[in-house]
Amino acid sequence: MTESEDLFMLFSGDRIVPDSLPEWTFMTNHAHVLFCVVQEPEIRLRDVAERVGITERAVQRIVTELEESGYITRQRSGRRNVYRVHDNLPLRHPMVKHRCVGDLLQLIVPEAVTPHVFFLLTRGFPLTAFGGAQP
Repeated sequence: MTESEDLFMLFSGDRIVPDSLPEWTFMTNHAHVLFCVVQEPEIRLRDVAERVGITERAVQRIVTELEESGYITRQRSGRRNVYRVHDNLPLRHPMVKHRCVGDLLQLIVPEAVTPHVFFLLTRGFPLTAFGGAQP
């Protein structure tokens, strides 16, 4: 490799990782939007768009799809919307539908999971006993 072709490499544990990430990610934009609203229920869609890196129009479409599917509810509070994530619903892909949204949230944004749900998850209690998704 010539110097101009040389990529700056970062060490991550025992692996070498290029400093620029590929164009794809492991999570969908729907998941990223969900992470934003669970962390900040009164967030503006403009701010979600900026954090996720998509247009505000795309965020509006995703929020509408999440709401129509029952994964979030939107309630007006003055001039703002307040979003509530229904973390007991199952994930949508057939490979992971045995897990619920709360499981994903606990993995990615554990600080956003309510204390009683966190207690139950960490103690091995199935959420099905409390209205969660079937395993």
